[in-house]
Amino acid sequence: VQLQASGGGLVPPGGSLTLSCTASASAFSISNMAWYRQPPEKAREFVATITSGGNTNYADSVEGRFTISRDNAKNTVYLQMNSLKPEDTAVYYCNAYHRITMRYFWGKGTLVTVSS
Repeated sequence: VQLQASGGGLVPPGGSLTLSCTASASAFSISNMAWYRQPPEKAREFVATITSGGNTNYADSVEGRFTISRDNAKNTVYLQMNSLKPEDTAVYYCNAYHRITMRYFWGKGTLVTVSS
């Protein structure tokens, strides 16, 4: 299973950006999907997760600003990021649990830079 993330870029503070990540697996074979991020010179941290049923959970730092969603038929997860702050600057990684292999997979990451 391969995860391909896209949508990163440079955005000014207060701006918005949407990330997407697609898993190359058979439809409906992915259960939980999540986003993590790694700020410069810091450890990777949890951002948000969503179950196949649509239940979501967010880190306190992004609650109310970020929205995670998914398209199960396409094995794709999205992260809508609003009111971005410089401290949101990080490489964002998607993560997915594959039901058939019972393994977690990681994407390669996409860089988000929030700066004026």
